[in-house]
Amino acid sequence: MECPSGIAGLVDRAQGGDPKAVEALFAAAYEELRTLARARLRSGGRDVVLDTTALVHESYLRLAGVDASRLQDGVHFLRYASRAMRSVIVDFVRARQAQRRGGGAEHVPLTTQLGDHGQVDEDAVLKVHEALEELAGLDARLAQVVEMRYFAGLSEIEIAQSLGVTERTVRRDWAKARALLSKAID
Repeated sequence: MECPSGIAGLVDRAQGGDPKAVEALFAAAYEELRTLARARLRSGGRDVVLDTTALVHESYLRLAGVDASRLQDGVHFLRYASRAMRSVIVDFVRARQAQRRGGGAEHVPLTTQLGDHGQVDEDAVLKVHEALEELAGLDARLAQVVEMRYFAGLSEIEIAQSLGVTERTVRRDWAKARALLSKAID
């Protein structure tokens, strides 16, 4: 993902202590989060546990607590946004599963979808998250590739630009990470 020049400039100004730049950065971040969320949730039912608006708002709230002066650059900011989305999705799944286990009360969904439809997807999200934590201990870049691709829905080109590597390296990293995660998840 190439960092939009506006965000990069705002990060630079925010690092300099400009309070108006911080405010503008988070306004620009909201739009970038909407783009990331749409890309992540575009596939419909694949591991989707939140709608676009909920994912954007929760991610935005987490980003709003960031000290902008600690950001290295615009790309670092967008990587952090990907991590915030991952965190939102994982926390939502955990909370939803905790509700399902509690009280023995019958769960009556208020949607037309089957009640257990999301359970397999939610379990997969948590398993990937836990395996990703282990992978990060082995190779941080592999974990970043998975995080950006799986949780933020970024393309190989966008990931390569964000990490400053070639698309071929991203493809190799993705293949290696999938193999390692597959062993960890099974």
